[in-house]
Amino acid sequence: MSDLIQNGVPKRGTGARRPEYLRVKIQGSTTYREVGQLLGGLKLHTVCESARCPNIWECWGSHKTATFMIAGDVCTRNCRYCAVTKGRPEPLATDEPAQVAKAVWQLKLAHAVVTSVDRDDLADFGAGQFAATIRAIRTLSPTTRVEVLIPDLKGDAAALQTILDARPEVLNHNVETVPRLFPKLRAKGDFERSLTLLARADAFRREHGVPMVTKSGIMLGLGETIDELLAVMDALRRVRCDVLTLGQYLNPTTDHTPIDRFYTLEEFATLRAAGQERGFAHVEAGPLVRSSYHAASHVPTATA
Repeated sequence: MSDLIQNGVPKRGTGARRPEYLRVKIQGSTTYREVGQLLGGLKLHTVCESARCPNIWECWGSHKTATFMIAGDVCTRNCRYCAVTKGRPEPLATDEPAQVAKAVWQLKLAHAVVTSVDRDDLADFGAGQFAATIRAIRTLSPTTRVEVLIPDLKGDAAALQTILDARPEVLNHNVETVPRLFPKLRAKGDFERSLTLLARADAFRREHGVPMVTKSGIMLGLGETIDELLAVMDALRRVRCDVLTLGQYLNPTTDHTPIDRFYTLEEFATLRAAGQERGFAHVEAGPLVRSSYHAASHVPTATA
């Protein structure tokens, strides 16, 4: 890893100017509009819009897919890197699981990704809405593989069990950054709590023989060192996490945490290799990689 490290700190980029490989061309299309109209008609939220994902034009347009965001579009937390609206959420929409299932069916998705805002105001932190959505998708689209990208549920084991009992094919929980930066960026989060969640998911699938894949992701360019990234990889492998995604952090607005630096394409390739060496079944690494970007291709045939 010597090409990545200078005294344990990543080599600095060339400044604040965004590299060409991070420039996304806005390209509307008939398919893009169709997906937007479908989601709007069903009154559904997507992380594509709420988190200002740079891949929305490709996912909605070229691939005719979207990442559904349930439990509303207002988050009870205020992570410094996230564009999702913060505040006091509305009560859960009882028809939301059925509406998501209808969208999955109409889009003919082979792999559906469902995430949510943090709902620390709810007794089960939104776990019941996840379970209901998984089951609703199964009813309308029984062959669709369901991936859930869940919050930490405040470490509540019963809430996690509610989701696990619905048997998603992929259980995804992003650690997002390195432990040192959690207090600054994820004040209501806890790195060890996230690891415990993934460990519990692993224990569940092993106890019950469930072919469920576990997955996590890290944003790069928030001020972490390479040594810290490698330590997080090691920690994730200790809880037998199967899939890892690594993508460049892009601040949604100037009010959000600034970009510390841009990683090069070569650095992403080297980090991908480092993950593979540690035993991840799949490592997706690149500037525009996000948890749900090309998610269907992230799922290995067997767990690691």
